[in-house]
Amino acid sequence: MAVSKLKKLRTVAAVDPTPQETMSGWIERYTNYLRSECHLADNTVQAYTRDLVHMKEWLAGRSPTTMTIRDLSVFISFLKDRKLAPSSISRHVVAVRMFYKFLQLEGAVTDNPGELLATQKMWQRIPKVLTTGAIDRFLCAPKKWEPLSLRDRAILELMYATGCRVSEVSNMTLNNLRMDESYCLADGKGSKQRVVPLGQRAIEALRAYLTELRPQLARGKDSLAVPWVLLSRSGKRLRREAIWELIKRYALRAGIDPNVSPHTLRHSFATHLLAGGADLRLIQEMLGHASIATTQIYTQVDNSRLKKIHSQYHPRA
Repeated sequence: MAVSKLKKLRTVAAVDPTPQETMSGWIERYTNYLRSECHLADNTVQAYTRDLVHMKEWLAGRSPTTMTIRDLSVFISFLKDRKLAPSSISRHVVAVRMFYKFLQLEGAVTDNPGELLATQKMWQRIPKVLTTGAIDRFLCAPKKWEPLSLRDRAILELMYATGCRVSEVSNMTLNNLRMDESYCLADGKGSKQRVVPLGQRAIEALRAYLTELRPQLARGKDSLAVPWVLLSRSGKRLRREAIWELIKRYALRAGIDPNVSPHTLRHSFATHLLAGGADLRLIQEMLGHASIATTQIYTQVDNSRLKKIHSQYHPRA
């Protein structure tokens, strides 16, 4: 369908705000567009919005509708000067492309200069992975005498057993748990739900938490009022930022690199499965990756481990 026809279908008039309000107004409309029409996950919308805020800073009051491919290339150089990682710059490129596609639909521009932006060449960085010994120390870090140890142990066991993202664990509800069938449902990116198996140790940790501690945190409220699995001290949903903090704390206690993050458990989950002989396609399904290419990074992790073992033990290495 031609842009002119799409323009007629739009209900929002393409009225350019004053120069001082230009980018702020477009960002607000763009954010609504991503949520209502593109149906992107909240975290993705927030990331793209932050990227356009960087663009707003660079524009310094100029209208985005006057930008050319040359101007946008200068913007990318601006991001490089700010020492952003290649992956962040690549996401900015995608955000800008989608933004100018939106401006086309609004009738504010005729061409999309963002389409001509070159994608950043990213080196493949091998993700941080914990050894099985480090994982054991980490999972045992919450101590029984601590008031929230049952919840924290359940969090660590759940994340390592499923490889779920921290946001997926934070938003998991009681209806997502199928412990009698040894699996749970993870609500991933783009509102896509997937089935992930649960191991026995994770099920035991979850049962102990749900039986002994969660009713106290929920303060007698039913599952309709408090549907989330993981609750804070105040009986509310445990935010992903809080999960980040407790993982850092327990990593320090276990004598592990303090730079460990929730994603480290996800990487360790996938790498240990692969090392144990799991099929890459099955790992892709459990991680919720849209493309097998994203999952293939873990084959390099395992190869690097093999090379390290070879160099350490082979007499001719």
